[in-house]
Amino acid sequence: QVHLVEFGGGLAQAGGSLRLSCAASRNIFTIGTMAWYRSTPGKQRELVARIHSDLNTEYADTVKGRFTISRDNAKKTMFLQMNSLRPEDTGVYYCNADRLTSNRGPIYDAWGQGTQVTVSS
Repeated sequence: QVHLVEFGGGLAQAGGSLRLSCAASRNIFTIGTMAWYRSTPGKQRELVARIHSDLNTEYADTVKGRFTISRDNAKKTMFLQMNSLRPEDTGVYYCNADRLTSNRGPIYDAWGQGTQVTVSS
């Protein structure tokens, strides 16, 4: 079953902005830590930003000061505001969550399908 879905990927120019969203399905009750990862050619999947249930955040050095991660626990959604985009930000961005609960029981880990972000110079 699909538990997480990303929205908001697309094409932006260098210096521009995009806002990504991740929504949990209706049968998800609670979520622990959520994070954004990205996959780029020639690189392993890397952590972009992480946000805990208490709203404590962590950022990769490459995006710190440019990206902002947030979440709305009531709506079971997560966001990534990406400003001052660079071509090297290009990649597929994935929503991740751990320690979920659902109407079918606990879920250890879940991933979205990914959304493409392309930044042109």
